[in-house]
Amino acid sequence: MTAPLLELRDIRKSFGGVTALDGVSFQVLPGEVHALVGENGAGKSTLMNIASGVLQPDSGSILWDGQPAPELDPRRARQLGIAFVHQELALVPQLSIAENIYLGRHPTTPRPVVQWRVMLERARQLLAELGRPLDPSLPVSRLSVGEQQLVEIARALAFHARLVIMDEPTAALSEHEVARLFEVIARLKHRGVSVIYITHRLKEIYQTADRVTVLRDGRHVITASVCELPHDTLIRHMVGRAAQDQFPPPAPPPSPTTALRVENFTARGRFHDVSFSVRRGEILGLAGLVGAGRTDLLEALFGAAPADSGRLWIHERPARIRSPLDAIRLGMALVPDDRKAKGLILGAPLIWNVVLPSHRRFLIRSAEERSQTESIARELRIRAVGFDQPASSLSGGNQQKVVLARWLLARASIFLMDEPTRGIDVGAKAEVYELIRRLASGGAAIVLVSSELEEILGLAHRILVMHRGRVAGELPREQATEEAVMRLATGGVA
Repeated sequence: MTAPLLELRDIRKSFGGVTALDGVSFQVLPGEVHALVGENGAGKSTLMNIASGVLQPDSGSILWDGQPAPELDPRRARQLGIAFVHQELALVPQLSIAENIYLGRHPTTPRPVVQWRVMLERARQLLAELGRPLDPSLPVSRLSVGEQQLVEIARALAFHARLVIMDEPTAALSEHEVARLFEVIARLKHRGVSVIYITHRLKEIYQTADRVTVLRDGRHVITASVCELPHDTLIRHMVGRAAQDQFPPPAPPPSPTTALRVENFTARGRFHDVSFSVRRGEILGLAGLVGAGRTDLLEALFGAAPADSGRLWIHERPARIRSPLDAIRLGMALVPDDRKAKGLILGAPLIWNVVLPSHRRFLIRSAEERSQTESIARELRIRAVGFDQPASSLSGGNQQKVVLARWLLARASIFLMDEPTRGIDVGAKAEVYELIRRLASGGAAIVLVSSELEEILGLAHRILVMHRGRVAGELPREQATEEAVMRLATGGVA
């Protein structure tokens, strides 16, 4: 077998008495794509932070090219050729592509004076090698998320990275952008660059990875060739039990009563002339490519963003929503696409985040508030040390459950859910799917946005597809296939 490029041996790490890694060993070979998977809290991020020098292990050893790399720090990791492309991209929007690629390390003359022309040409060559000949003088603010991710990868290659760690690289990408990313990864592999690929989207492992390592509860479970590890077996290794059906049984047929009706909703430059209705007990899927206007539409319906025109009826009564407070009073809930930026007060305790829209029903820090929060936390199986634990310290799946718990406590009847399973593990996804079904069975109306087509197809009674801010078509559950949805999402005819 080829000698490993990176080898971590018997790594142990604890935080305040809580064991994050318990004797984990991990190897990456030259020129391989190695997937790293596990539920939230399995230890993936901690292991990669140690591999990139951000954290020091309590014990264990790190080897690079067969040589010990003691007391590895981020600077030394960069010198060795280790680059980390985080899920939350670290770019300066106001600067150009080239300036971001060479940020802090601009090519200079001996004086020193920045060699702008040299920098632009080098950036242009890097982008061309990655298959995307973008203009390197463009400001990063004008790029799509997928293009910004490419800039991060180009930054790594500009300084001869031999190992690129990608953390949830497709979380905010469209299907088209995901395909482009896989092409870039194939180019990296062809050049002999190794990639560690962290994802919760298990189908991507079979599309791009050579080997996969599973962590569970801070321990190494298995490392195997992807072709030797069927999907159901992979899930069993991740969650420690046999794989169940991914989606719960379909929710019962919806009531004939309309819960939400939208007519000719328009926000210039974002979406135009959108009309639809959702019945009580119905899950309405809202599909489309990134940028199709789905998030803008949901935020405008909730009063979090302005709309220019359009009319709303809630439970068959005309409604005017000018702010989220109006929406909450009318029984609406928004589960936003970015829980950290839009859904949580990260520094505040868990209990504050849960009771936020319901505070008028409770006295501050009342026993009733705590009792009802505890009941919902048990129902959703939120794992936390206590209700005063800050939301920032919870895993991604538990953070998402806190957002959902908020609206259960508020007794919402209309749920606008934007990417409710983004960035959470397979076990937490199954729990969210079951909750969505249970809400619909109890009479709630749900508008579900997801970039994962299997979620829309597996949960929705009916699917609307958006293309460039307009409704391109509607598909009943019986006629909905990935091909039919993508045809409408790309401007074709069903």
